[in-house]
Amino acid sequence: MTPASLQAQRALERPTRLLFLVNNPAFFLSHRLPLALAAQQQGYEVHVATMPGPSVMRITDYGIAHHALPMTRSGKNPLTELRTVWAIYRLFRELQPEVVHAVTIKPVLYGGIAARLSRVPGFLAAISGLGYIFTRQKGFDPVRQVALGLYKLALGHSNSKVIFQNTADRDVLLAAGVLQPEQAVLIRGSGVDLERCSMTPEPPEPIVVVMASRLLFDKGVREFVAAARLSREQGSDVRWKLFGSPDSGNPASVSVAELSSWQQGGVIEYGGEQEDIAQVYAQAHVVTLPSYREGLPKSLIEAAACGRAVVTTDVPGCRDAIEPGVTGVLVPVKDAQALARAVIDLAHDTERRQAMGRAGRHLAEQEFDIKHVCAIHLRLYQELGGAAVRKAPSS
Repeated sequence: MTPASLQAQRALERPTRLLFLVNNPAFFLSHRLPLALAAQQQGYEVHVATMPGPSVMRITDYGIAHHALPMTRSGKNPLTELRTVWAIYRLFRELQPEVVHAVTIKPVLYGGIAARLSRVPGFLAAISGLGYIFTRQKGFDPVRQVALGLYKLALGHSNSKVIFQNTADRDVLLAAGVLQPEQAVLIRGSGVDLERCSMTPEPPEPIVVVMASRLLFDKGVREFVAAARLSREQGSDVRWKLFGSPDSGNPASVSVAELSSWQQGGVIEYGGEQEDIAQVYAQAHVVTLPSYREGLPKSLIEAAACGRAVVTTDVPGCRDAIEPGVTGVLVPVKDAQALARAVIDLAHDTERRQAMGRAGRHLAEQEFDIKHVCAIHLRLYQELGGAAVRKAPSS
């Protein structure tokens, strides 16, 4: 019996092994845990590989096997990055998963390359946003060309699917010849628990607008603060509340000093990191995310589920999270004046604002329900894992 057929025989003697490859354990818990638990319930043997972190214990508490990888947030040291690829390759060889589900940019790129080298039977890549290099001006960009080359190498697996959260990201990679049309799958976001994020009546006025995200400049934090300042200068009593935390490992992060100056100046109210986003939105009237580019932001689909009108930017990902003019309002990117004007307009129009909230809840029920998202992923796991078994050589 050849090594490949021996591996196939062993795979038939145990549950299908599914490995999630994610950079941050906290991100896995916030964005992919329901998928892992749904797979567990379907009889999959679920594993997760991430960098170390305090959230790992919570992962193992769910009965999910965890594997620590030497993965960094940045990618500035080529030797360090090669060690990461090597570690992923070794894990794939030792664990022998039937399906690898890679999420976010670095796991997709490194995991895709390692999956091809180690001959992982099935590979599922989740492109939750192409990253900051695709927000820059058009024209020849050598960094973008290198990134496209890496994507082509990583997504060249013969038995693979690639999940996109918006059509713009999908079309960029299709136009560049990075993948085949039959590989692409469109799923609008990572899903939301409609029971946890329930629709509640608006709180009493004054109007509260909330932004909840990582405190990165490319999320539009500066525009949010500038819009809050404009709102105050115009005499509006709208309260602008910011939730999230700085990310010291990211060069685009807001500094603690800058955040403190905004608070002390009375420009915004700051609520820190909050786990219960439904409770945050229950105290809000409008939710905003003035980001520069997204996959499909979870904060906005959670806002829809909670029945809150949305103001966001007319960029890939953000525009895909709403129905413009129905569940929310689109404004130009990096335009604080337009952001302030849209929020103040909704503050003064209770009927329109609440109608958008009701339409948002309907949209969430139709498109964003986590049960629906889990069902699609389980079909993909079955397709990729089943194909792997059918293609396995016989003795």
